[in-house]
Amino acid sequence: MPGPSPLDDPKKAAYAWARYRRLMRFMFAFTVVTVIVALTVIYTQVENVSPHFFIATALGIGFSMLLMSALMGLVFLSSGTGHDESVENSLDDLDPQAPPPFDHRKARWKD
Repeated sequence: MPGPSPLDDPKKAAYAWARYRRLMRFMFAFTVVTVIVALTVIYTQVENVSPHFFIATALGIGFSMLLMSALMGLVFLSSGTGHDESVENSLDDLDPQAPPPFDHRKARWKD
């Protein structure tokens, strides 16, 4: 049975989610600046570009960066609060007949 999660404590959870929201606000601002710089470079370097290209570029860069920020922020939240350590991986005990995991350090070349 898994142990209690540190996020079960309301104070720790509030602190962790506040930190996550702060990270997301920073990354949103950084994304906006990055999109503006990218669009400015395209505008000054390339002639005769359709407005649809600017829209697609802004949406592509913005969505990609915000999705990456959200997912990595959740990884940091899970790891930083100790939530990862409270999870018990019981899959190792399901098959007692299974061979031990492969150890690359002991592997030798066979002819």
